[in-house]
Amino acid sequence: MATRVKRAFKYRFHPTDAQAAELSRTFGCVRKVYNLALAARTEAWTRQERVNYNQTSAMLTVWKKTEELAYLNEVSSVPLQQALRHLQLAFANFFGKRSKYPRFKSRKKSRKSAEYTTSAFRFHGGELQLAKMAGPLAIVWSRPLPEGACPSTVTVSQDAAGRWFVAPLCEDPSVVPLAATGTAIGIDAGLNHLVTLSTGEKVANLRHERRDRARLEKAQRELSRKAKGDGANRAKARRKVARIHARITDRRRDGLHKLTSRLVRENQTLVIEDLTVRNMVKNRSLARAIGDVAWRELRMMLEYKCSWYGRELVVVDRWFPSSRLCSACGSLQEKMPLNVREWTCGCGATHDRDVNAAKNLLAAGLAVTVCGAGVRPQRRTPGGQSATKQKPSRREP
Repeated sequence: MATRVKRAFKYRFHPTDAQAAELSRTFGCVRKVYNLALAARTEAWTRQERVNYNQTSAMLTVWKKTEELAYLNEVSSVPLQQALRHLQLAFANFFGKRSKYPRFKSRKKSRKSAEYTTSAFRFHGGELQLAKMAGPLAIVWSRPLPEGACPSTVTVSQDAAGRWFVAPLCEDPSVVPLAATGTAIGIDAGLNHLVTLSTGEKVANLRHERRDRARLEKAQRELSRKAKGDGANRAKARRKVARIHARITDRRRDGLHKLTSRLVRENQTLVIEDLTVRNMVKNRSLARAIGDVAWRELRMMLEYKCSWYGRELVVVDRWFPSSRLCSACGSLQEKMPLNVREWTCGCGATHDRDVNAAKNLLAAGLAVTVCGAGVRPQRRTPGGQSATKQKPSRREP
């Protein structure tokens, strides 16, 4: 039985001054409640006691009755309750060893957002009105919601560049498993090219950050000259830097969406390499280029899109010598420096480094899908296999 996919559709909107002030107050109250609840749970943790969501909800009722925190009554109560639920989920992930201990939200660095459930908003006739507001939001409907969509939650946020976004979460009946194609492809991520496919196709790395590097450096120099504090000039310079970063991020994400959608649509099985980006960015010479290419985001998109459309994603062990292995005869080269882009094997086969790696990844992935066995006996891995079928984590798209 096919499962319904819940999907968030993100739109920009332009609030009035009154709406912006109300939302800003809500963001501040959400942050305050989250931090108070986290502090209470942390204090109880030191006493070896457990505090759950119901107890923090009771604490919220008490906080609202105090003179110091009476301003919490001025905003909708739903986003405050949702903040407590988000904290409960953060602790569940911590106890499940899926994440680190929750951290306090910062007024300057944390994401400004608030989540509304169905009791706190009204969606009718293409107009969305939130609780405590006199009129609907002026949303730029850049694409239509699914026909008959009924949002279950609405998340309002503001990014560092000052842009406002609203994201209704609703079921998308158009997301259904695609027809099986019977094709498989190996994907080798790189820096000179974004990805190289086992078919020999190379997708160019557009280097979005490099294109705006001069503008970004100039804006950052101007920001560094502003006096530190909450002055208007410094805030204006900070927003200018944030707008350039947002422009880079938007272009990068748009390109990744187009690429991953095409790969998932055309292939039944996709094989990628398990790259440790966290460790790789410690290389000072390549950190900026690795951050710009966004390998982690590429993998995340492939994960949830394969889950949506009934495709299979296979992740090959990071120690698999895809670049040093000859895809023709299977012989293993001792060394393969990064500056070697083409090489000739003893069997006479001449290889493009990236295409050869993609072919080897495809072979390793197919070995897993057929017999579930690893194909790399040269080094034992903690899991015992060099490649595994990827099980995407349960997450909202």
